[in-house]
Amino acid sequence: MKNALNQFRFMGLVEGGSLLLLLFVAMPLKYFFGMPEVVSVVGALHGGLFTVYVLMIVYATFAVRWPFRFTVGALAVAFIPFGNFILDKRLENWKQLKAA
Repeated sequence: MKNALNQFRFMGLVEGGSLLLLLFVAMPLKYFFGMPEVVSVVGALHGGLFTVYVLMIVYATFAVRWPFRFTVGALAVAFIPFGNFILDKRLENWKQLKAA
C-alpha cells in the first residue's frame, strides 16, 4: 500500500507540474512571443503524463483501497492548476491517519 500511494503521489506532482508548465510558460510563449512550437512540445508531454496519471489513479484505487471519493477527486484535481499539490498534502495527511 505504502509504495503504491507514494508512486501515485509522485506521479501527481509530476503531472501537476507539467500542467503548470503548460499554462504559465508554454501558453504565454505562444501568445505573447509567437512561439507555438513550445505548446506543441509541452502539450504532448503533458498529455502523455496525464495518461500515465489516469492509469496511476486506477492502480492506486485498487492497490491502496481508498474511498471512491478519492478516485473522483484525484481525477478532478488534474484539471485545476495547483490541484495535484493540494491533493498531495491531503493524501499525506490521510496516510498519517491510516498509519496511526
